[in-house]
Amino acid sequence: MLENKTVAFLGAGSMAESMIAGTIKANKIPAECIYVTNKFNGDRLTELQERYQVKTVLQKDLPFEEIDYFIMAMKPHGAEEALAFLKDKIKREQVVISVLAGISTDYMEAGLNEYQPVIRVMPNTSSMIQESATALAVGNFTEDVHLQDVKEILSCMGKVFVINEEQMDIFTGLAGSGPAYFYYLMEQMEKVGIEKGLDADAARKIVAQTIYGAAKMVLDKEEAPMILRERVTSPNGTTASGVQALQENNGGRAISQAVQQAAARSKEIRRELEGTLVPH
Repeated sequence: MLENKTVAFLGAGSMAESMIAGTIKANKIPAECIYVTNKFNGDRLTELQERYQVKTVLQKDLPFEEIDYFIMAMKPHGAEEALAFLKDKIKREQVVISVLAGISTDYMEAGLNEYQPVIRVMPNTSSMIQESATALAVGNFTEDVHLQDVKEILSCMGKVFVINEEQMDIFTGLAGSGPAYFYYLMEQMEKVGIEKGLDADAARKIVAQTIYGAAKMVLDKEEAPMILRERVTSPNGTTASGVQALQENNGGRAISQAVQQAAARSKEIRRELEGTLVPH
């Protein structure tokens, strides 16, 4: 059970905080069983300790023997140094969870000790409110007990999807970058509402509730978005007119291009990073 597990976040940035917040809110891992560490920024560690009551230490003071799962949540360019740091101290039974965008499990395994269990995960920023769509891909030496534990940890932050690692780039295009697409859509809808006389706060909340309700319908009813769209689009009605405007202005193509370009960039970043980083 997770109550008996101890996790350590290597990195104290925004993604680490999102994951910490979701885990604490779910109340499955006690705050005293969560360590957060970085190399230099004691002020940031103090901030997280005060906010979430987790344990915080500088990296050099991390009690390795107490940790079951090490969550690598620093910037991807810090991967090489972090792997070297872990390799000197980590034991075979301890598991590395990577949140490093663009860094494969093969690369991680090459930088650690032989047969080290590695799991690659990708949450999105909605993990802070326990509504993340999170992908999980296992390395070559991961055991089923590790997978189940990590799925439970990640489920504290939302829904978990186990995928093949080669699907991580398209997952990035859909879910990793996806919140920004919806924020952009909301931005444009909110702007029109304000221009037509709505109070700014009302416009924002109307748009947010509309998108939230539409997404919840898809999840609750388990029906395709196309079916739900057709059901609410009466011939010659207001919705039909609005959808027609989207189609005439290539709205569908813009969305498709956004997803594909984000996925392509994810692949480029992986090649760039793994071409410059050399595991020890």
